[in-house]
Amino acid sequence: MFSGYMKISNIMSRRNRILLRELIVTDFKLRYQGSTLGYAWSVLKPLFLFAILYTVFDKFLQLGRDIEHFPVYLLLGIVLWGFFTEATSNGLNSIISRGDLIRKINFPKYIIVVSGTVSSLINLAINLFVVFVFILINRVDVSWEAILIVPLIIELYVFALALAFFLAALNVKLRDIGYLWEIFLQAAFYATPILYPLAMVMEQSVFAAKILMLSPVAQVIQDVRYVLVTHDSVTIYQLLGHSFAVAVPFVIVGISVILASYYFKKNSKTFAESI
Repeated sequence: MFSGYMKISNIMSRRNRILLRELIVTDFKLRYQGSTLGYAWSVLKPLFLFAILYTVFDKFLQLGRDIEHFPVYLLLGIVLWGFFTEATSNGLNSIISRGDLIRKINFPKYIIVVSGTVSSLINLAINLFVVFVFILINRVDVSWEAILIVPLIIELYVFALALAFFLAALNVKLRDIGYLWEIFLQAAFYATPILYPLAMVMEQSVFAAKILMLSPVAQVIQDVRYVLVTHDSVTIYQLLGHSFAVAVPFVIVGISVILASYYFKKNSKTFAESI
């Protein structure tokens, strides 16, 4: 009996993996379907945004004059923020956009959310390759610390995935959440030290800088810049020292995972009827 249960479990697990793979491939293929440049937009979009922001904030406003390798510093921040925005937005719309599939097939609904975020993760990998090209062009001295980018990206992905689960379930009940999340992302973009160095905020208010750095997204962006581009990037450890507050972003990620998982699981049983 136990062997029979394990066999059925393995079959279902294999089916779920196949479904996840197919959804990821489909999401990525449909992303730029019908466009002339196709997948090239995965790279061109952040590059166009980078060119505009770099011209305005560095050449005219000269916000990055004190930051070593500021072009790479800025591009890296834009790429990481773009991933967070894309992953959470894809997750938010994932359940609604797959309504027909949910009503026809019985399968774990989390697969749909994961597929959307993994698609964004693939896009991030492509953009990070472009960042490394910029690193070579700007002759950035890359040290062994660069390997720390891996756990930092994992941290950012886990946080984005947790929010994607919560937003996806909430969007089934409250369709206006998409507009609210878009407004929040616009505000959070300027509240996160992406376009400007955190040192500028510290000059006005160290307390405000500390509050900004409690955000997991800000913490990851600054840490990745520090280990990959320049030590001019102020990290949460430098800002808060040995205080327990350094662990706050990680605690926020952990709590987000627990609450989002619970909320999604609780509401997933009624998705088919609510969509």
